[in-house]
Formats: sequence, C-alpha cells, structure tokens
Amino acid sequence: MARRPTWRPARLAEVRRETGTARTLRLEVPGWPGHLAGQHLDLRVTAEDGYTAQRSYSLAAPADGDSVELTVEQVPDGEVSPYLTEVMEVGDEVEVRGPVGGWFVWRAEGTAPVLLVAGGSGIVPLMSMIRARRRAASRVPFRLIYSLRDFGGRYYAEELRRPDPGLDVTYVYTRTPPEGWRRPAARIMLDDLAEGGWPAGFEPECYVCGPTGFVEAAADLLLALGHAPQRIRTERFGPTGG
Repeated sequence: MARRPTWRPARLAEVRRETGTARTLRLEVPGWPGHLAGQHLDLRVTAEDGYTAQRSYSLAAPADGDSVELTVEQVPDGEVSPYLTEVMEVGDEVEVRGPVGGWFVWRAEGTAPVLLVAGGSGIVPLMSMIRARRRAASRVPFRLIYSLRDFGGRYYAEELRRPDPGLDVTYVYTRTPPEGWRRPAARIMLDDLAEGGWPAGFEPECYVCGPTGFVEAAADLLLALGHAPQRIRTERFGPTGG
C-alpha cells in the first residue's frame, strides 16, 4: 500500500488577485516531490491556540521545483478560505501534504485531443493542464468550455485572453452575460458542448470539474453526445472545497 505523503512547511511567496473573492497563492515548499497537472494537495493551518483545520485544493500550475500554486475562492463562513484569501501575507507559513490523486491528470505524452469543461472555480486543475501543455510545447489541441455566473467571476482572465495556438476557449454565462453576448444566460446545455467541444468520433479525453450538480449534468450531456464513459474524467467539490 502506498504511503500517504507527509506534511511539509510551506511559505507564501507571492499573491495574485484573480477576482473579488479569489486569489492565487504561490507557495515555496522545500523538498516538494513534484506533481502532475490535475492533482491536488491537502493544506493545514494552525491557529495560535493550537486548533488546526485542513482542506484540499487543486494545484493551479504544473510542477516548478519547490513552488506550487493554488487559486482559492473565499467560501462564506468557511474556516480556511477566508484566511487564505484575506488574511495570509507573504512570508506566512502553512503546511501542505501531497501531491494527491492520479486519475484526474493530463500527461504531456498524451496524443488525443482534450476537452476541458469547467464550472466556476473548477477551472483551477484544468488551468494546470493548459499551462502544462504550453510548457511542454505540446501540439495536442485543447478546447475549454468555461461556465460561470458572470464576466467578473473569470479566473485567469488575461492569460486566457492571450493567443495560445491549439487552445480554443468558449465561455458560458449562467446569470449575467456581458453586454451584447449572443448566448442568453443559462446553464450549460447540449449545444454548448456540441459546438465548443470535440465530436465524439475524435475520441477526445474529457475532463470535467466543478460543483457536484454541474459535473453530473455535464458528464450526462457528454454521454448523450456519444463520448465513451472511460474517456470522461470528473472531479467535483463541495461547499468547503474539500
């Protein structure tokens, strides 16, 4: 049986604001063993009185020495995310354990086209795959369908706006689309996946990440379009991000 990774000290080295309620944290983790795009880690914070709390967070970028990146969305009444998004400062320390997970991953040696379907903050592990593809100079074509409530909630907005040959991005807004947006506000539908994704006959690898209801609906739509179940990989999260 494989041993679970041990806890390691991690120091906050850089902060980037993504939205009004989310920010990206770059942590320096001495001895970090590396990870695959799509994996996550466990993070533990300890209060002055000794109380500890831990959550799981997807890794937002491919392996880069001892550096890891997380993008954390503040959860109302959460124990950990408010500290990470509003209180923690450069130089502060937490503990991390990982990497964790081996199914929901993309490897640069893959050759099949890739379809990424993100719901809200479910974009995080998929962005790691996009960045890993770019870093490896892979020629595998990627298509991203990114469903979110409104324009202001987009993660990685500037980066996804820049030209990236072989990557096509489609946005789906469920509540408040930008002015002049031709698609009405609505949850992701069959036509969204048919038009923004790959035909099932191309046998793409499909990765779906987001809240449980979104993931189940998107996976069902992919099956309805003829995608093989074994080519649909899903990752879902609950209210705490755990």
